[in-house]
Amino acid sequence: MTSKPAVSCSVVLASKTSAIEGCCDSILSKLKSSDFSQDDIFAVHLALQEAFINALKHGNKMDPRKQIKVDYSVNAKKIEVFLTDEGDGFNPASIADPRCGENLYKSYGRGLFLIRSYMDVVEFSRRGNSVHMVKYKKQGQ
Repeated sequence: MTSKPAVSCSVVLASKTSAIEGCCDSILSKLKSSDFSQDDIFAVHLALQEAFINALKHGNKMDPRKQIKVDYSVNAKKIEVFLTDEGDGFNPASIADPRCGENLYKSYGRGLFLIRSYMDVVEFSRRGNSVHMVKYKKQGQ
């Protein structure tokens, strides 16, 4: 059985909430055609939405003149995504665990927690304005 070749794409999106929909649909379609499980597709979808919202709100500060770049690659074993905003960046270590103590009532930090929970690899650029996410296809698929 031959495996499908990797599919790679680079997209620049406007800083508006509706911009992620078409990009997400395209990525999820590629995951389906590469036989990723529904669980994997859900995980990637959630992580993409959270990363995009973080880039939009915290990175680009809802500035419609700024853009968000999404580079991704899908192959038979994994999806890899780089999402970069035009903001100043942040230190991911400064975001407290939203499950602990007084953090339970804070209105931020949950998106990053969800991304880390659902993706297999989550890395940030030194500047903190780009996230690299990887999801490996579950074994037996």
